[in-house]
Formats: sequence, C-alpha cells, structure tokens
Amino acid sequence: MSRRIKRTNPKPRSRDERKEARPFKARSAHKAGPRPGGKPGSKPRFASERAERRAPEPAPAKPVETLLPTKVQTVTVTADENNMRVDRFLEARFPGLSFSHIQRVVRKGELRVDGKRVDSKDRLEEGQSVRIPPLKLDTPKAPGALSEAAQKTLAALKEMTLFEDDDVLVLNKPAGLAVQGGSGTTRHIDQMLEVMRDAKGQKPRLVHRIDKDTSGCLLIAKTRFAATHLTGAFRSRSARKIYWALVPGLPKPKQGRISTFLAKEESEDDTIMRIAQHGDEGASHAVTYYAVVETAGNKLTWVSLKPVTGRTHQLRAHMAHIGHPIIGDPKYFNIENWELPGGLQNRLHLLARRIVIPHPRGGVIDASAPLPPHMQQSWNLLGLDATRFDPIENAPEE
Repeated sequence: MSRRIKRTNPKPRSRDERKEARPFKARSAHKAGPRPGGKPGSKPRFASERAERRAPEPAPAKPVETLLPTKVQTVTVTADENNMRVDRFLEARFPGLSFSHIQRVVRKGELRVDGKRVDSKDRLEEGQSVRIPPLKLDTPKAPGALSEAAQKTLAALKEMTLFEDDDVLVLNKPAGLAVQGGSGTTRHIDQMLEVMRDAKGQKPRLVHRIDKDTSGCLLIAKTRFAATHLTGAFRSRSARKIYWALVPGLPKPKQGRISTFLAKEESEDDTIMRIAQHGDEGASHAVTYYAVVETAGNKLTWVSLKPVTGRTHQLRAHMAHIGHPIIGDPKYFNIENWELPGGLQNRLHLLARRIVIPHPRGGVIDASAPLPPHMQQSWNLLGLDATRFDPIENAPEE
C-alpha cells in the first residue's frame, strides 16, 4: 500500500466493438521499463510524475476562497459541465456548500433551469441558463466533546485513511459503504465526515465519487481552498485514476482503448448506463484504457483500467460492452449460464486502486489502496500476484 506525497467465455464481438477496443502503444516504449511480470519496484511513472522530478517545485499557491452568491444570479452551463447532474454542478461551482443545503434549494424550487423547476439528479446541457439563489454555508456547531457514536465514526474514518494533511484526505472506502446519501441510505461517507468539522465549522468535502460496491481510493478536501483546486483538477482531467478488476475470459487485444457514448436508461426498478450513439439525448463520450495484468487459466483475467473520462458506471458498462463484464456486477454482468468458480464471492470485483493528482499547494498526491478482503480471497485462490508490474502505466493520458 502506497502512502506518499511528493512536493515538487465471452460473447463474440462485432467489427465495431473490435475497433472500439483497439490496442494502445506506449509512448517512448523503449524507455517504458520492465514488461509485465518484471520486478516490482521498477515501475515507470506517469509522464507527469517524470516531469515533476525535472521541474522545480512550484511556490505554494495563495488560498483563494470561492465566494457564494449573496443575491440571485444566472449562469450559463459550459461545455465542460454538459450532462452534469444539478447537484454536482452546484458542488463544482461552490465547493463550500453542504449536501443538505444543495438538496434544500433544489427541492424548494429556488434553483431553476431555463425557468423551470428541476430535480437534483436531472442532467444539464451546455448553454442552459441556471438561476442560482443566494447561498450560504451551514452555521458552525458549537465546539464540544464528541459523543461516543461520533468517536466511533471518527475512529472508523482514521482506520480508512491512506493519506492526510491539513488540506487533503484520501480514504480507502470499503465495498458496501455509500459515498453519499440517497433513498434508504442512512450511513455514508458524507454523513460520517460531520465528525471532522474544524474550529471554524468547516466540514471536509467530497470532490469525486466511487460506486457503493466499489472499494478503494476516495479523495476528500478538508478546506474550501483545497476543494476548489481539487475539483478543478478533476474537471481539467489532471487527476489520473487506476482501477483493478476481475473479468471472465481473456480480453483481446490484451491492451486496448474503449471509446463509446453512454446514456442513462431508467426504469421503475433500476438505472443503468447504455451504449448510445453520438447525438442521442443525454449521451456523453466515454474513453477507457485497459490492460491485461495476469490470467488464471484463460477462464478469469485480472485487468487494470484507466478511465480518461468520468462517466457514471463507465468502467462497468465498458467492460460489459466488450464481452468481459466485471465479476459480481449485479447490473452489467450479462453472460448467460456462466457459473462463478468455487470459493469466489459473488461481489463486485472492482477496486479504485490508485489516484495521482496535483496537490493544491504544489507537488503530487499519489495514493494506492490494497485489495479488499473479498478480492484478496479471489487473488489467493487463483494464484494471482498483486505485486506484478501493471502495464496500464504505459497507457496514454487522453
């Protein structure tokens, strides 16, 4: 597990699908380091990290607070904000807002899109006008001793911590724990962070999300200053994320790029992301690089994934699209009559393995999460070596 900060039998695929999963070639491959199976510890780094070593350490940035509107204002949805949920649009624009305050202004109809009421889960389109009411931070609670329940919550967060400083917190979120509240969800990371309010009443803020059943690296901003910078890094795609997954069969080619459009499809019982066409209503472009790390008798394969975009369920939908859905996925595993090998748990085998992102005050945050218990059990049973070189290191950044 890395905790460091540097300052400075699958379905046959169609012809179109084979094009979408075309191989990637590492840039400067002759310098890319050891091949898969090489010694751990000789991993090449991301191109941006190599540049970090050559470039002088930047001077610490001066804190800049995002001002909340004190009167009604109208803003226009930008291209980068196209297809963004209403609540996440507000979070990105105003990182200091709490989840409860966002839900309240939307529910009361104080926020309007093109003059109409919306739901917090509705998607915005580029060019739409958004009426934003006056906003304010939650009133700080009076300082006092934590209750026994709050102390247990704080201890649980500390147990999850991979990295922490005055601005940033990286958690190893366990599978099964939601990041944010929803229908029927009472315990989630956003609610747990209430126990970490500082002397000024500031509560740590979410800057991105991972699915409830996905474990691994979750980045948290501890200050408004950090939230603004980290949110900007995600929007500009400066953050690099790597995921590990277990899938049936052997993807071909062994290293490739998946490029599709994805759109939300809702029913009474479920919501999934479907493969869409360019121009379809609500469709967004999604790009994922994948690489085979190790196989278990060609029946199961450990793959490493690097999402370039950050669409809902992107990795899960993309792997199902190329005929290799992630083991234990209740939404996208679509291979009929496929039986789970004995000893493996029928739980989602997807880990947010690593996150690399510029630190708000200079340098780079680089954190890695270990395999969760159910995936470690599968790795042990299949004889997979978690210390193998990860070839996704050589995938392009775009």
